[in-house]
Amino acid sequence: MDTAALTQHLRLLHTSFRHYLGRELGGLAWQGESTALALDQAPFVLLSHNTAADPVFTYGNKKALELFEMDWEALTHLPSRYSAEPLAREEREHLLQTVNRQGYIDHYAGVRISSTGRRFMIQNAIVWNLRNTQGNYCGQAAYFDNWQYLA
Repeated sequence: MDTAALTQHLRLLHTSFRHYLGRELGGLAWQGESTALALDQAPFVLLSHNTAADPVFTYGNKKALELFEMDWEALTHLPSRYSAEPLAREEREHLLQTVNRQGYIDHYAGVRISSTGRRFMIQNAIVWNLRNTQGNYCGQAAYFDNWQYLA
């Protein structure tokens, strides 16, 4: 993703987060490209997916790529449901439907899996809807900074 597209996409995540949660994403006030770079390099996980019938990841910051053990190309072609184990996918779908109705959910916890099969528990995750400046639904995003690898 080029710098301009990255900045535009991260602005969508940032403004939607502020709209639903009333605070700044990652504690960072929006200042354009510098904030986009800070979010991309942040020590927390930041992900988004699109509005497809089987949503595909559209973004993952450096920490997300590291945790899910994927490169950009692999992540942005992956249906987001594959970030959860098969048994956890029904729970994940329920979460996404709740977010659709309420606009966001915080304090979410669940097991996720990397591309190599490494399992980890995420806690206190925030998932929110993405809405553009016209108010159109553009997908969902997730933020978390609390995870623990499982045996």
